[in-house]
Amino acid sequence: MTNGETEVYFYHLESRTLEQVLPALLERSLERGWRAAVQAASPERVEALNTLLWTYRDDSFLPHGAASDGAPESQPVYLTDSEANPNDAAVRFLVDGATLNDAAPYTRVVHIFDGHDDGAVARAREAWATAKTQGYSISYWQQDEEGRWQQKA
Repeated sequence: MTNGETEVYFYHLESRTLEQVLPALLERSLERGWRAAVQAASPERVEALNTLLWTYRDDSFLPHGAASDGAPESQPVYLTDSEANPNDAAVRFLVDGATLNDAAPYTRVVHIFDGHDDGAVARAREAWATAKTQGYSISYWQQDEEGRWQQKA
């Protein structure tokens, strides 16, 4: 799937929440023709994100599902609390401190973390160091006051 060129992105939330930015990031992934997986830290969080993606905007539809919906292989966006990749996703979003042992199967792995949570920032720094040691192409993005992404590294 990736030819060894996995990119690892870090999105540092400052002025907007995960619930506000995740749908747009998923829409952009689908526009690129990528299937996506969103890995959360718990089954409860997966269900909350599943509900969010049905209700985040009245005028759009973001095709997605979780294990509770069945047929994970047919979901363009799959929500999970495990490292499994049943929908053959090209991009993996890690939220709420979720971790991934092997980024190599993906075109892009995206860590999204809350800049107001010291624990989340520390986990992101650790993930950055690991990705760098493993030789992945890394970039760091931070929100400005208006919520726009600015590449910082």
